[in-house]
Amino acid sequence: MSFTGKILLVDDEAHVRKFIGILAGGLGSPVIIEAGNGAEALAKFAAESPDLVLLDVNLPDMDGLQVLSAILARDPDATVVMLTSLANRQTIEESLRLGAAGYIRKDTPKEEIFAELAEIVRVNLEPA
Repeated sequence: MSFTGKILLVDDEAHVRKFIGILAGGLGSPVIIEAGNGAEALAKFAAESPDLVLLDVNLPDMDGLQVLSAILARDPDATVVMLTSLANRQTIEESLRLGAAGYIRKDTPKEEIFAELAEIVRVNLEPA
């Protein structure tokens, strides 16, 4: 895979951003843009127009679902994948109903996270 687009990685934990960033880097040569909270995520989304957003559900200043809604209000075609360590069925269903392209649990084995990211890029971001 040779994905070279921009990825906005939003998580309040630096070690999670590093871990997911390393995995996402395996998709090719993406530009990884990091944000540690919802407000920073929205500002960077507006400034950078990323191809893919990896968005934590639990952020210190805003709920991830609020950030998802704000991103999709700005760009209805945005590809946003929710990240979480919690697998609350209601949250998963709500994020998909709001327009998330997918949902990845952070405690999933790294090979599976990478495979899920690769599939999301293949389905949503590669030319037909």
